[in-house]
Amino acid sequence: MLYIVPTPVGNMEDMTMRAIRVLKEADLILAEDTRTSGVLLQHFDIHTPLISHHKYNEHETVSHVIQRLKGGETIALISDAGTPGISDPGFLLSRECSREGIEVQTLPGATAFVPALVSSGLPCDKFVFEGFLPQKKGRTTRLEFLKNETRSIVFYESPRRLVKTLTQFAEVFGEERQVSVAREISKLHEQHVKGTLREVIDPFTKNEPLGEIVIILGGAESTEDTSEQEEDTKPASKKGNRPNDDMTALIMGTGKSKNKYKNK
Repeated sequence: MLYIVPTPVGNMEDMTMRAIRVLKEADLILAEDTRTSGVLLQHFDIHTPLISHHKYNEHETVSHVIQRLKGGETIALISDAGTPGISDPGFLLSRECSREGIEVQTLPGATAFVPALVSSGLPCDKFVFEGFLPQKKGRTTRLEFLKNETRSIVFYESPRRLVKTLTQFAEVFGEERQVSVAREISKLHEQHVKGTLREVIDPFTKNEPLGEIVIILGGAESTEDTSEQEEDTKPASKKGNRPNDDMTALIMGTGKSKNKYKNK
């Protein structure tokens, strides 16, 4: 079986008891960075063998991992922080396991965008997860595609590109679009900066941000509700009904003869 195990995005206390047990009982742990994960394993006294599995080698290692899983081993996949597969390696291995009929279980646990979204004050009942935007090719096209998205949109960004990205957002979505920028989720200096794009750009321009960044962008205003309300307030004859249809509806409500009304 393959276990996909979330690890803390900041605070070590966010590690679940189940995650610790699974990592201790597994035959092998796949790690995005063995040095980073080595600190985590040492902290929780986990001595399971550890090998590297990241976006630069996963196409080469996946077949070997599949063979070990078919042989009956239990393997756990972790990333540097958060849930593997969410802007981290994990999809390829999960897909191949599914194709080979190998059971995959993903443990509930830490991920950066959920607390950032819920704390943003922006609608979180429906949202779109975009993760990292393309740095060059396709970036503008993607933003134009999202211009009229009415749901809240979740982006990941590096601190050194944050101001440039927010400025580009203001150009595409408008300076008055609501946004929340979260950084250092679950760490000592966690921060949420909220307001319009115009308001939020300024503090990050004056003080260069540090740490992992999650941007929650408010959706575009929906015109659907307004159009429905306007339609409901129109007289029946303005909604596409013929005059005779209105007369018939009136007569049906009174039980009187249609001809009697026409003769008046």
